[in-house]
Amino acid sequence: MSTPEIRLATTGTSVITSTFADAVSQVDGIRIEAVSSRDGERAAAKAAECGANWSGTYDDVLASPLVDAVYIASPNSAHHAQALRAIAAGKHVIVEKPAVTTEAEWAELVERARQADVVLLEAMRTEYDPGMDLVRSLLADLGRLRHASLRYEKQSSRYAKVLAGERVNMFDPALAGGALNDLGVYCLHAMVMLFGVPDGLAAASVGVSSGVDGAGTVLARYPGFVVDLSYSKISSSAIASEIQGEEGTLVIDDIAAPRSVELVGIDGSRVRHDVEAPENPLVHEVRRFAELIASGGDASADQRLTGQTLRLIEEVRRVAPVV
Repeated sequence: MSTPEIRLATTGTSVITSTFADAVSQVDGIRIEAVSSRDGERAAAKAAECGANWSGTYDDVLASPLVDAVYIASPNSAHHAQALRAIAAGKHVIVEKPAVTTEAEWAELVERARQADVVLLEAMRTEYDPGMDLVRSLLADLGRLRHASLRYEKQSSRYAKVLAGERVNMFDPALAGGALNDLGVYCLHAMVMLFGVPDGLAAASVGVSSGVDGAGTVLARYPGFVVDLSYSKISSSAIASEIQGEEGTLVIDDIAAPRSVELVGIDGSRVRHDVEAPENPLVHEVRRFAELIASGGDASADQRLTGQTLRLIEEVRRVAPVV
């Protein structure tokens, strides 16, 4: 007997919802059933775009027996409450990064999901990207690790609106916006994936007029090894990420989704590794979510990594308040 197809509803009508829906269309065993939004017209338009069968409010999708799982892509500040409601309704949940704003909120969701016997996953594409598997496999070629620089700095296409005094969700402190939550989270998550939780960190941030951080940097300390992270939504970088060891250096084109990784030996030799991956970088997180649901698998390792990253985000906020 074949496994029933997972029927997924989305909440939110932003660009990331469209990208996620496209990823769902490329994964077997899961499909978009419905789209929800407070704005009925926008929900209907997004449903038509995504090939969903129907649209409605969030209450509608949570009450529907036609929905097995929910993808939450609303503003960051709404994630926790919406995820709690979905879990209480018996739905599996995949929630956009950052899943919530504190480690305590995440721990509550994890426990509620365990009690309800549903899958809870953060939609963190970096964790499931094949490029990160390649990076991990090459670390042993570097010898003793000494220094890493991980960066994600890309000026937002909406930054001009912020400068003009307009309200933009991603730059709104009331919605938990800012560079750390949007881009810095990729750097922190990759760091914990590759090296574990650091012994300590220092940080600094650059604020913008809306009251959130527009850019920031983190210096993390490990035994005999330091990692610096750079992230920005108000400027862009043309520099790759690097991981340096005593025997060589890895040069990584995109720390969130590596597609070209070059191993530079201490003798100057160079070997380039290209990563074969779907054009849509969200396919792997969707596949992981679907497989966990279909198999009744254990998401505790995934959830632990999310919790560790959220703990570091809180620490960065503490030591580098927006000024």
